[in-house]
This record gives sequence, C-alpha cells and structure tokens, in this order.
Amino acid sequence: MTAELAVALPAVVVVLVAVLALGAGATAQMRCADAARAAARAVAVGEDAATVDATVSRLAGSGASRRTSEDGDWVTVVVRAPVVGGMELGPLEARAEAVARVEP
Repeated sequence: MTAELAVALPAVVVVLVAVLALGAGATAQMRCADAARAAARAVAVGEDAATVDATVSRLAGSGASRRTSEDGDWVTVVVRAPVVGGMELGPLEARAEAVARVEP
C-alpha cells in the first residue's frame, strides 16, 4: 500500500458516506411529502383518524408522526419522520406540510 492510497482512501470513504446520507435524507423528505399529501386528502374527504395514521405510517414509515389542524374550509397536515441511515451526527428529521380544502 502506498502512502497516496493510505491518504486518499479515507477521503473516498468520507465522501461516499456523505453521498449515502444525502440520499437517505432526500428519500425521507420525499416520503414525508407523499404522506402529508395523502393524509391531507384523507382528512379533507372525512376519513377517520386511524385511517389517516395508517396512511402516514405506510408512506412515511412506522416512526413518522403527524399533526393536523383545521382552519375553516382548509386542513393542514404536517408529517415528521426520522432520517434512517443518515450519518450519526444527531437526530435528523424530515418534515413536510400539505394543505387541502375540506370537501362538503
């Protein structure tokens, strides 16, 4: 093993880990956005809380949580989920919000 390889290999590993963590974060964000949209739609059409929670868990993962608020004819759903597989720099969390009009 040459000295150049001994210096370059850790740098390559660090870059690879950073790229994988970025991918995990992007995936978690997309899953949260999908879950928030689906949950907002479900609340807007009058689904019960258990159905909405099941939708969020199915789309964003079992560790996801949601917060729902209604303001007149509009419903807002915020979904939060932990980023799994990211670099262990602390608890990373993805968050997405969706708004839908309540259907009569």
